[in-house]
Amino acid sequence: MTTTSDVDTAYRRCEQITRSRAANFAYGIRLLPQAKRRALSAIYATARRIDDIGDGTLPPDEKLDRLERTRTALHLLPGDGRDPVFTALADAAARMPIPLAAFDELVDGCAADVAGRAYGTFDELHWYCRCVAGSIGRLSLGVFGAADPGRAGPLADALGVALQLTNILRDLVEDRADGRIYLPAEDLDRFGCTLRIDGTRFADPPDRLIALVRFQADRAARWYDTGLRLLPLLDRRSAACTAAMAGIYRRLLDRIAADPLAVTRSRVSLPVREKAWVAARALVGRPA
Repeated sequence: MTTTSDVDTAYRRCEQITRSRAANFAYGIRLLPQAKRRALSAIYATARRIDDIGDGTLPPDEKLDRLERTRTALHLLPGDGRDPVFTALADAAARMPIPLAAFDELVDGCAADVAGRAYGTFDELHWYCRCVAGSIGRLSLGVFGAADPGRAGPLADALGVALQLTNILRDLVEDRADGRIYLPAEDLDRFGCTLRIDGTRFADPPDRLIALVRFQADRAARWYDTGLRLLPLLDRRSAACTAAMAGIYRRLLDRIAADPLAVTRSRVSLPVREKAWVAARALVGRPA
């Protein structure tokens, strides 16, 4: 039997995971009232577990097996109560309309990574972005609540896609070194790029890389423009949380668009004080 003390301990573990592993999301999550903050931390900790399986060092077959076992465990919540992350998630789902089935999509996206799936068109990449990030937007909306759920759902999904497109640009070199190319083949062909690595950098001519990255950044910016229409549908604290998380990533995207070759030199990031500034503005209703 799971006690109140067990549940509190489980939430504290999820919040610890979020603070230590969610460098950008933590700035927004901390703006929420306790109940929503704990619930969103449980969602993040669960998503982190799934991502870690996909990004880990196990052989592909073992990764896929663990992903499927995690999927099954999520369908059987609350389980035996011995797993703190699932204990917290089950409690949050009992209190809020969290669409737990969206975790199936996250598992599908991570399985695609394990299989080394490539994307020929943006429609195919869009599927992947919805799986690994749009799903988190929809799960988060279950915590936030919304004045018009029918409108809010697609907007939360779109914001997740915007964040994932930003991640893809930020991690271009790192992903390529791991053998992954997320940018659609049709876009690589359009700009005459291969993303072949020569030593420690891309072999493509700089002007072609600049054009490719700016094209992708413009696409991501349009997804932000759509997704941020979600903010007026949320209560003040939930809107602040969303605006802080999205604002950090949007500023990161702006930095990439201003200097596209930066993503070929190192992983682009924002300084801590700039992230804190974005979060502070979001809290007072002035998104960055």
